[in-house]
Amino acid sequence: MNRRKFIRNATLSSAAIPFINNVAQGKVISAVKDINIGLIGLDTSHAIAFTKIINDKANPLAQGFKVANAYPYGSRTIESSSSRIPQYITEVKALGVEVVDSIEKVIGASDVIMLLTNDGKLHLEQILPVLKAKKPVFVDKPVAAHLDEVIKIYDAVKQYNVPMFSSSPLRYLEGAQRVRYKDAVGKVIGAEAYSPQKTEQSHTDLYWYGIHGVEILYTMMGPGCESVRRIIGTDQDVVVGKWKDGRIGTYKGDVQTRQYYGGTAYGTTGTLSVGPFAGYDALAAVILQFFKDLKSPVDTLETIELYTFMEAADVSKQQNGDWVNLQKVYDDTVRNSKK
Repeated sequence: MNRRKFIRNATLSSAAIPFINNVAQGKVISAVKDINIGLIGLDTSHAIAFTKIINDKANPLAQGFKVANAYPYGSRTIESSSSRIPQYITEVKALGVEVVDSIEKVIGASDVIMLLTNDGKLHLEQILPVLKAKKPVFVDKPVAAHLDEVIKIYDAVKQYNVPMFSSSPLRYLEGAQRVRYKDAVGKVIGAEAYSPQKTEQSHTDLYWYGIHGVEILYTMMGPGCESVRRIIGTDQDVVVGKWKDGRIGTYKGDVQTRQYYGGTAYGTTGTLSVGPFAGYDALAAVILQFFKDLKSPVDTLETIELYTFMEAADVSKQQNGDWVNLQKVYDDTVRNSKK
């Protein structure tokens, strides 16, 4: 990957990686039996939500798939996550999932993997055996706890040539998808998005929960942000982004963590308000389609850029709201990770 031009050059685009062997394998699997999905991490409600959707035999979108196995850990150090594991073990067992005591057992018994561990600090460690086993994998948000680990994960994805996809469910708000792909407001000339903003001290601030609003923003705006500045108020944390074509995109995080999700797109033919959050069905359908065709629906460079956007917002916070260049943050992160 050309690290100096990660925004402009699509050398790590997941759509461009030739997963020929895996695609062929996927076609054979889907033709002869259910595709067994293994879960890593039962420290998030997403594990229960996805399992209910996929293991619902009345759901036509989930035909041919089964969540069959799960490894529960998951965070052991973030109390808000780890405390939920015993309850979620009970719940997934009731949904027909076998809970096992190692990641290796999940990998061995599964055709594809959903890495759902809520604690992004564990993702690099947990995804490596999945990639080495050549198992296609969906990674729940956040990809990792900090940008250097995000980059290392995508480098490993490229090294092992394995299909990987990551997204917040908020990317698949119906309105945001219409803005991006259905010309709902014409050419997008600007947008704003909002979400709750819980933070976890072990993660880059917006990685923990602000990712939801940032993902909405990027869905409507597309990639190409060059610089950001962050303004912190009593109730809102605001990040303003300048795109390379002169457009402005704004993320607003509710630091009181009220459960509001959405945004507004401004275009050449009108405006459109998007939201509220309608559940996990849309993302689940995209994940299952990914497991069928083994092509990420989101360009890898866009995902890396939006994590760089959030990392740059932390740098701006440290610099009292100064404008911060995304490319510089990316390059500095790569350079420092090699020390």
